[in-house]
Amino acid sequence: MTGRREPLDRICNIIRSRTSQAVFLMAGPGIGKSALAEAITERLSPEMIVLRIHGSSSLSGVPFGVLTPYTAELTAEDSVSPVAVLRSVWKYFEKLKDGKDTPLLLVVDDAHQLDEASAGIVADMISAGWASVVAAGRPRPGLPQPLDQLWYDGLADRVDLRPLNREQIEEVLAHALDGSVPAGTVDSIWNASGGNPRILDALLHDAAEQGVLAKRNGIWMLLGPLPSEGPRLSSVVSKDLLRRRPEEQEALKLVALAEPVGRKVIEDICGAELVRSLLDQQTVVESNGSPAVLRMWNGLIGDAVRKSVSVSRSLQLLEKLRAQQEAPPSSPEGRLRAAAWALECGLRVPDTELLEAAGTAIAGYGNGNARMLATRVQDPVLAPHARAIQARALFNEAHYSEAAGVLDRCWLELADSSEAAHVLLLRIAAHQALGQPVAAIVAESRELLRQAGLLEEPSAPHPDGAESGTSVDSTAAAGTGPWQLQMLRLLELGEAGDYNALGTAVQDIRSRNPAEPVDDALRAIGLALYSQALSVAGRGVQGLDAALLAASELPALRDGVFFFNEFVLGRMVMGYLAMGEWESAERELANYALEQAPGAPCFSGAVQLLRGYSLLRQGRIERAYQMLLPAVEALRLNDPLQLFRFGSSLGFYVAARLGDAAQAKRLELDYKDSIPGSPSNELLAKAYADAAAEYAGRDGKGLASIHTLATTPEVSAREGMNLEFLAICWDLGDHSVIPLVLALAGKVEGRWAAAMLTLARNWESADADALMETATNLEATGFVNLAREAYARASTLLEQSGERRRSRQAIALREKCDHELGERFREGHFIAAAPAVHLTRREQDIVELALQGLTDREIAQRLMVSVRTVEGHLYRTYVKLGVRSRDELASALPK
Repeated sequence: MTGRREPLDRICNIIRSRTSQAVFLMAGPGIGKSALAEAITERLSPEMIVLRIHGSSSLSGVPFGVLTPYTAELTAEDSVSPVAVLRSVWKYFEKLKDGKDTPLLLVVDDAHQLDEASAGIVADMISAGWASVVAAGRPRPGLPQPLDQLWYDGLADRVDLRPLNREQIEEVLAHALDGSVPAGTVDSIWNASGGNPRILDALLHDAAEQGVLAKRNGIWMLLGPLPSEGPRLSSVVSKDLLRRRPEEQEALKLVALAEPVGRKVIEDICGAELVRSLLDQQTVVESNGSPAVLRMWNGLIGDAVRKSVSVSRSLQLLEKLRAQQEAPPSSPEGRLRAAAWALECGLRVPDTELLEAAGTAIAGYGNGNARMLATRVQDPVLAPHARAIQARALFNEAHYSEAAGVLDRCWLELADSSEAAHVLLLRIAAHQALGQPVAAIVAESRELLRQAGLLEEPSAPHPDGAESGTSVDSTAAAGTGPWQLQMLRLLELGEAGDYNALGTAVQDIRSRNPAEPVDDALRAIGLALYSQALSVAGRGVQGLDAALLAASELPALRDGVFFFNEFVLGRMVMGYLAMGEWESAERELANYALEQAPGAPCFSGAVQLLRGYSLLRQGRIERAYQMLLPAVEALRLNDPLQLFRFGSSLGFYVAARLGDAAQAKRLELDYKDSIPGSPSNELLAKAYADAAAEYAGRDGKGLASIHTLATTPEVSAREGMNLEFLAICWDLGDHSVIPLVLALAGKVEGRWAAAMLTLARNWESADADALMETATNLEATGFVNLAREAYARASTLLEQSGERRRSRQAIALREKCDHELGERFREGHFIAAAPAVHLTRREQDIVELALQGLTDREIAQRLMVSVRTVEGHLYRTYVKLGVRSRDELASALPK
């Protein structure tokens, strides 16, 4: 009854209170009105005499058809008399009551299929007050006129049952599945089911039985597309089709096979009245716009219907449709379905149409369709383009080795095409995903280009050991030479973090008048890499400006096989996080999610990782943990941006910090066994893994390793990254880094660096008043984790100076920050160093009952307070005593 408790309570209260004699429960097919009617019957049957009748399509044209069981004693003449039927039904009711004064409840399921005569009898019973009525039906075509009139007259209430929303789907999955269900899994199942409980139930069973929905390390992951051919969903579809008239079945099959298809075409074949009926039943939907087009109400249902049609019947329907169509479908999606349908029927499709359809499929992450269509292209001129699409489909499915092999065979053939830059970058990404370093890929690519006669100059030396801010070599910074060489140089400079050389190269590229499609790609890639190099170097404002300029190039690059959007997005979000602009980072991620095709899982792990990293940077460690664990599992399945090692290091860090030793050990092994990512991500991953090891071991080795890493040229030259390393050390309780923060933070742009500088300055001054003011300002500007540290430091100073009342006030404000951050306990040294506080009387009472084994709810009932109050007092007690759970309370309490 997820999502149905409120309407259940509402309807039962209406019936009990007699505020209305009838309630009309309206919902589309499969939304759960029958289940809700059953629940109403179950709840009210102890206090009412309940009688249930069911509308039926087969009896909808028979007067009083559904009332036949209650009119068996009537003559043939009386059986069609409304008065005689009403008396007979009343007599049956009186027999049920058996002289008792128990109210009657008539529950009518599928009330939209009642014949007018039966509906009139039900309406008369409502008007006369003989019985209360709950009538469940569909809003289209709606209830028969006699019942509708009662609602218009105010004699009946109406309750509309909606499809389950995302939160309700999440609740269902939480109840049905033992383990964590990440946001990506929830979104895919919600989009696929359309919030329809009947479809949801079938999907979950089919996906679990086929191993598509599987539990990995406690996380429920989708290992592939949700199945449309599973037995449960196929049964739902076949039963629905069998209940329909033959002409309805044919119309639905036509729409499913051709969708999106023009409404006029289906009307010409099946009749306008039948199309209106299907729209009323909400089994097909009509798009806005002109000309109007039809499609099945649910994509998976449409796919299941298509698979239920035999090849011979499908061919007959295709010929019938083509006879009515004056022209091919106008939309790319329509042409995609037309090409796939023709192939399913064994017909030949021109290569140009196959290639276009494959491109449309890959743009919507229809990987299977894209591969099937692309492999059919035989034209020697078009075949390389088809292979590029096939490679992107394989890449989307994490078949990186196969994708790289296909691209190795076609990228040089496409060197002069409009999509050449897409293909070159996709090839490099596929080889990177296999663990090959950029330097090796670039060197090999240069050599292959030279052998193909596309390069004349000798290959540039690899920039091993180049420091950020210094040019790789004298020619690499210039945006000159063949475009392939320019692209390879940009990637080399990006790997080295050489923002000076990147800036020169990007400026040169942007100063040219764009003459070729590759110029858009060069500008987007160059600006994105430049943005990343600037951000890690502490030049966040310039970095974000470059990222925004890169984003302005994206519309021209929308159609192609390389993922420019994601390449730019990741760097833009990291730039926002480096500056402490948490809300802006989340806005970019939310906008990206809205623009993606439903069920496109390729980059979901990367997006979730960025969200988890954002929460970690904000100090919201437990929420970060809940986000990062599913992100790591998603990246384990599909890692197009090579972020698994970085993600596993962050997961290791939060697990160790929260004391989850088992998960920390597993994630540590993931980190150690994984392929390194980009140099900047690799440095961050190493720092967080060292910090995790320090939290786990508390032996000083992890902290020493971070200090050593921070002194290397790769980190010391990147001031933004260096400051983050110092913040990690500070969070581990290492106060020796505070003078370094004071010296460095002023050189780094952004709100976060400014907040760190303010905190360090006041920490060093040991001015409690300044720290309290700083904490208030930090809290107000969104740096709650830094505010918490300022309050903790202030409380210690105030206690030392004898100002105990103000010290306790600082502790209370620190605890408020803990609540906002959502942490149950704190591992850092600052909280442990805070002075002890005696428990209040209320806290003592709650702790006593907790030690007796009472639950939070039982304690709340005993003390006549809310459960939330009990939870809050227990939380504050844990913080004061430095424990994590009830099990540790007894040992921590003073004797």
